[in-house]
Amino acid sequence: MRHGDPRLAACLPGFEAVRRYWDEGESMAIAKILPGEYYVTAQDEQIVTVLGSCVAACIRDRVLCIGGMNHFMLPSITGERLRDERSEIIGSATRYGNYAMEHLINAILGRGGQRKNLEVKVFGGGKLMPALSDVGERNIRFVTDYLAIERMPVLASDLGDIYPRKVVFYPASGRVRVKKLKDVPATTVLGRELKYRDAIQDVEVQGEVDLF
Repeated sequence: MRHGDPRLAACLPGFEAVRRYWDEGESMAIAKILPGEYYVTAQDEQIVTVLGSCVAACIRDRVLCIGGMNHFMLPSITGERLRDERSEIIGSATRYGNYAMEHLINAILGRGGQRKNLEVKVFGGGKLMPALSDVGERNIRFVTDYLAIERMPVLASDLGDIYPRKVVFYPASGRVRVKKLKDVPATTVLGRELKYRDAIQDVEVQGEVDLF
């Protein structure tokens, strides 16, 4: 369906670029996010993504029923940058992960959510091809460490394994559906993620993000 479908209520400001469409079977709007994107809604709609090595965090305020999902991968750090041994270089990948998580959290808190009411569920981090370095494991370690440091308990997770996943999040209820795509070639998902990883390789995150 086109972006201008009259059945689609306006999205929250700042999320106009995210692809949304009306699903006849579900009778609701669906927002589909790609690597590097996130989406927050106060409506009864779905947020959908497909994960390989990337990780998605589904976060909602259980009182206001405002929630969202991100889809991110830590950029790799080249050997040359590691040999530099400066903390700001070595920490750039972690800063990128912080950026992805904090923007999602801030978008919820900035619309009235409260940290004490946040629920978190995390998914992804698969190792789709044995020959590749375990990017998925690095993403899993980051998101679990981040949530532990921020004292945000994880209500549910499905992490690791060797299959791509389709994740469907219903922020209004907090429900998440996960399907492991065993019949989908890993290269289909992996190619998109590797393209994304190459695009963010060694790119510094600009500015700081403060939590409310």
